[in-house]
Amino acid sequence: MLRHAFLGVVVCLAYAAAVSGQEPPKPGPEHEKLKELEGTWDAVMEMGGQESKGKTVYKSVNGGLWLLSDHEGELAGMKFEGHGLDGYDQTKKKYVSIWTDSMGTAPMFMEGDYDAKNKMVVFSGEMPVGEGKSVKVKSTHEAKDKDHRSMKMYMVMPDNSEQLMFTINYTRRN
Repeated sequence: MLRHAFLGVVVCLAYAAAVSGQEPPKPGPEHEKLKELEGTWDAVMEMGGQESKGKTVYKSVNGGLWLLSDHEGELAGMKFEGHGLDGYDQTKKKYVSIWTDSMGTAPMFMEGDYDAKNKMVVFSGEMPVGEGKSVKVKSTHEAKDKDHRSMKMYMVMPDNSEQLMFTINYTRRN
């Protein structure tokens, strides 16, 4: 039911834009940077001295405005799957990200900026940890080269220090 209500809002907004003569948004250079990730990647996650392997597939959607990711693998000996939706909000001038996975029922929302000096996008947000609580997090997404990248997730402590939670190293498969 919620899906139908949301679809109705989207249709109304699209109609209003068409009637007013407003052009739909077009992908910009930030969207092109996201599109560079399209394809299948092997993922190796390092967390707490343990390593697990997986696969992530990135696909450009909605006319190149969004990047959809599907991850499958293993985490702590259990099957794990996650799905992300990343884009660039031209109004906020920020990269935006939403993540859901098989370990929780609440999505994680983040936004960030591109750090040209270090060739990475740095996101910040809050990660749900259950019972309506969340923790502040920071993640870095570094492009080593066109076929290798690294993602690090940190918990931001009350004193603003950062504690590394995990690292995922990606290698392009195709």
